[in-house]
Amino acid sequence: MLKLIARITLLTLLTCFTTLVSKAQIGYDYSQYDVGFSVGFNQFYGDELTSKSTKAVNFNFNYNQTAFVNYIAEMQFGKLAGGDANNDPLGRQFATDYQYYAFRIQVQGGEILDYSENTLANAMKNLYAGVGVGMIFSKLSSVNRYSVQIPGYYTPGPNKAQEAFIPARFGYEFKIFNRYQRPDVKIDLGYQYNFILGDDLDGFHAGKLKDSYSQFTLGVKFSLGGVTSYRKRINY
Repeated sequence: MLKLIARITLLTLLTCFTTLVSKAQIGYDYSQYDVGFSVGFNQFYGDELTSKSTKAVNFNFNYNQTAFVNYIAEMQFGKLAGGDANNDPLGRQFATDYQYYAFRIQVQGGEILDYSENTLANAMKNLYAGVGVGMIFSKLSSVNRYSVQIPGYYTPGPNKAQEAFIPARFGYEFKIFNRYQRPDVKIDLGYQYNFILGDDLDGFHAGKLKDSYSQFTLGVKFSLGGVTSYRKRINY
């Protein structure tokens, strides 16, 4: 009889302790792995006088070292375009299909801010900035190298390009919490500027400036697991 009582008491204490530990983690837990995708709206800056807006789609895998420090591997597919063969004096016009592969490090405000007792800091904890490195591959789908307004004027260049680039990004991550106050879904609104380390992306060899393009993105990320705890409560 005494052994039975002892077992019941031990089991009760163990259950209470487990419940207490579980409750203590509510609001502190996060997933170490996310997968996501986004759509982007591009603006190219190169050797053309007229800029055009194009679209892209992005797929990414995230390793979250903490709830607010993220390592991101991503690939993107899209189109870039610019120029106006009839109205630009130099006649340059192009459209290219591209794909890129990049790695970025991203730090959010929550990693350095004390947001526990400050409404403004709590709102700013999801602001982020980051930088990385990548390779972009492009192939022209259309190009005009001759000027209509200046007879005989021709701009040479390759029809394919392979360039290294530096993506610099900032944005805001809206975290959606589950019933355990864990951020399992994230809406990402960002602006990214891609510094191309060459001048071949638009297919023209002209000028002294390198190519570049900017993009506004809207995406969503979903947690994959690897739940662990942060040093402070994530949601206030």
